[in-house]
Amino acid sequence: MGVDQSLQHATCARTPVRGLDARASGSHSSPDRVRAGPVTAGDGRLTVLAQVLRRDRLFILSVLLASCQAATALAQSTTIPSLSADRPFAAGERFTYTISWLNITAGTAVMEVAEADPVRGRAALRLLTTATSSPLVSKFYPVDNRVESLVDAEALTPFWTVFRRREGKRKNDFEVTFHRDEGTVTVTKDGVTEQMAVPPGMHDSISCLYYFRSLPALVPGSSQTINVHHDKKNYRLELWVEGIERLKGPWGEVEVVRVLAIMPFQGIFLNEGNIRVWLTNDARRVPVMMKAKVMIGSVVAKLVDGFRVPDAP
Repeated sequence: MGVDQSLQHATCARTPVRGLDARASGSHSSPDRVRAGPVTAGDGRLTVLAQVLRRDRLFILSVLLASCQAATALAQSTTIPSLSADRPFAAGERFTYTISWLNITAGTAVMEVAEADPVRGRAALRLLTTATSSPLVSKFYPVDNRVESLVDAEALTPFWTVFRRREGKRKNDFEVTFHRDEGTVTVTKDGVTEQMAVPPGMHDSISCLYYFRSLPALVPGSSQTINVHHDKKNYRLELWVEGIERLKGPWGEVEVVRVLAIMPFQGIFLNEGNIRVWLTNDARRVPVMMKAKVMIGSVVAKLVDGFRVPDAP
């Protein structure tokens, strides 16, 4: 099956981001090994950060972008859970995160939902996640990443995904068209098009978040897996619901569910690849904070701005 003409020209409008200062507390992880503090000229942490980025070929925004897209997902293994009839999100929702490392503002990530024309006779939504480096980090490692997904508005499985990564001098672009009925995907990368088999109920690295937010209540101690296709590979992510707690931040003080994602994407999410995410324990399931361990310390993404359309649940 060829790529649908309606999918080839899909775009998503950008809107301005309002910046807020994020100084949230409430992390559940162990203290970092390097003392955090205000950034000053000639700060040695900038040198360490540059070494982390260049030596491991890992940019911290990539970790948190992946966190936004994948770490908060709880979904199916062989049995696909029923979705809630009431969606916790709608077109117009927009979340903005500040990404930091040892009190250094590394960048900004944005997740948003937009309207889309029907695809293959079914209602659709457009999901967009972006991650950009801060002016300070951009001086030695600029980042401008963008992932766009067109999903079935009912099943929340993807029709089409475009992944665009710009990190330093590296570029990584690919486009995936999902053929749900045939159990295949068509992947175009570096001018080469391939078709691959995928398991039923396959998600991409962005649709799984919204799928998760529509599932029934989470139970501490439970675990599930999710099938994700990313960059010509099929992955199974293992997720554990660790507990329920209260967390303060720019979002106020709320009850949250803490989820641990054990990521198999070695080389993308570090060797261990564990990422924690805190979501509001309510109907909206808003991911308010995410954390990933790196070579020194942790990278943290905190919600600093959000917009939700009035008629959303």
